[in-house]
Amino acid sequence: MAFEPRYPIETKRLRLRPFNRGDVDAVFAYRKREDVARHLFDGPMTHQTATEVVGLRAGQFTLAAEGDKMFLAVDLADPHAMIGEVSLIWRDAVSRQGEIGYIFNPLHHGHGYATEATRVLLGLGFEDLGLHRIYARCAAANTASWHVMERLGMRREAHFREHAFFKGGWDEELVYAILEDEWRAMQPG
Repeated sequence: MAFEPRYPIETKRLRLRPFNRGDVDAVFAYRKREDVARHLFDGPMTHQTATEVVGLRAGQFTLAAEGDKMFLAVDLADPHAMIGEVSLIWRDAVSRQGEIGYIFNPLHHGHGYATEATRVLLGLGFEDLGLHRIYARCAAANTASWHVMERLGMRREAHFREHAFFKGGWDEELVYAILEDEWRAMQPG
């Protein structure tokens, strides 16, 4: 049976919802930027590539089996302007493992939006999907990203030094994780 949250998911400042074709220009606005692509597996996107990516993500908003990916657009609650995206991937059904990710338009960095939106995904993973452990990865040089992970209560589990040749140089990757009981201990009440 597929897990599909009731959309939109609203926080005090944000709305998380499935992607739609109308999101192409907003995605292109940040995915075309070199400063965004620097830490991602792909390079800056063309408008055509952004259109294709949004088309794929528009159908990825439920989790039914290991390997499924949920991609959600993140809007400001007021006005309803798309500012980024978050993802939850069901990595291992037997060991109940998941992975979260996020990409935000740099024009909206520094306001806690990534932390607020990603906290929703941790709740979905632990409370609704029954995951035991959720992890996230980022380039070691991406300090803004690993600071989000730390604000979420995740702990650094690994620092892979020069583990892959990436975009012309050796990549260093950090892995952060949080366990279900650690998540529950941080919840109010």
